[in-house]
Amino acid sequence: MKSSLPLSHLILRSAESASRRMKARLWRLALRDAAARLLRVRDRQHWSPHAILRLALVAVLATGLAGCNEKRDPGFQGWVEADMIFVSPDEAGRVTKLHVREGDEVKVGDHLYSVDDDLQLADLNQNKATLANAQQTYDRAASLNKTGSGTQANLDSAVSSLRVAEARVATSETRMARRKGFAPVAGTIQQIYFREGEMVAAQRPVLSIMPPGNMKLRFFVPETELPKLAIGDTVRVACDNCAADLTAKIYFIATSAEYTPPVIYSLEERNKLVYLIQARPSRPDALRVGQPIDVHLNPKTPVADKR
Repeated sequence: MKSSLPLSHLILRSAESASRRMKARLWRLALRDAAARLLRVRDRQHWSPHAILRLALVAVLATGLAGCNEKRDPGFQGWVEADMIFVSPDEAGRVTKLHVREGDEVKVGDHLYSVDDDLQLADLNQNKATLANAQQTYDRAASLNKTGSGTQANLDSAVSSLRVAEARVATSETRMARRKGFAPVAGTIQQIYFREGEMVAAQRPVLSIMPPGNMKLRFFVPETELPKLAIGDTVRVACDNCAADLTAKIYFIATSAEYTPPVIYSLEERNKLVYLIQARPSRPDALRVGQPIDVHLNPKTPVADKR
C-alpha cells in the first residue's frame, strides 16, 4: 500500500484542524471534518478498513489532547457579602422573648423581640404622677386668674410645668414602645446574637436582617484588566454546583489600587496590584453570604477604546 503523504502528516493535519475548531467550541463540526478527511484519503489511496479505523482513533485522541492543552480562563476569585441591617434596643436590658429564628423571612413591621421594661415602666409611672400634679397646679392657677385673685406670672409658671410634664410622659411612652424590636426592612433573619434571658447592651444588635437587594459580590482585578470594566457592565458568575446563568452588574470600581489580599490567590505572580470591584447579583436567592465565586468578564471593547 503506497501513500503520497506520510501517515504521521495526515494525523497531524487532522488533529490541527480539529483543535482549531474545538477552540471555537465547534465539537461536532470538528469531528465531522476529521471523518471527511479520512474518507477522502481512503477513497483516493484504497486503504483497508482496519487502517482507516486505527487512523480515526489516533486522530480523535490527538484532537482530545489538543483540546486539553487549551488554557482555561479561571476568572477572578471573589466572594459573596451583604450589607446587613442590625436591629438593636436603645437601652440595655434582658431579652425576654424572641419571635423569630435564623432563616425566617420577615416583612416590614414584624415583631422580632422584646426586652424587659421594668425600669421604663417605673419611669413612666413617675412622670404620669408628675403630670397629674402639674395639671392640678395649672387648674388652680387658671381658676384664680379668672377671679382676679391670682397673678399672670403664676399662671404662666403652671402652664410651663404642665408642658414639661406632658413631654416627659411622651418620652417615657416612647422608651416603653422601643423595648420591642420591629423589622425596619423586609428580608431574612441572618443571625441572632442574643437569646432569651441574655443581657444586651445599649445599641448592641440583637439580630441582623439581610435584605435581598443588599447582597453584593466582591472581587479583585489586576490593573491590566481595569480598562475592560465600567460601572453598569454585566459579568458572569460561577460557583460550585450553581446555576449556569448567574450574572451580576458592576456598581462600584475602586479608584485606588491595593495589594492582593491574602485570601485571594493570584495565578500570575506579576498581578500584585489589584482593584476592588463590587457587583449586584441578578439572582441573590441563588447565592449565600461568604460563598466563594469566580467572576468572568464578557468580551467587549475596552472602555478607553470606546472613548
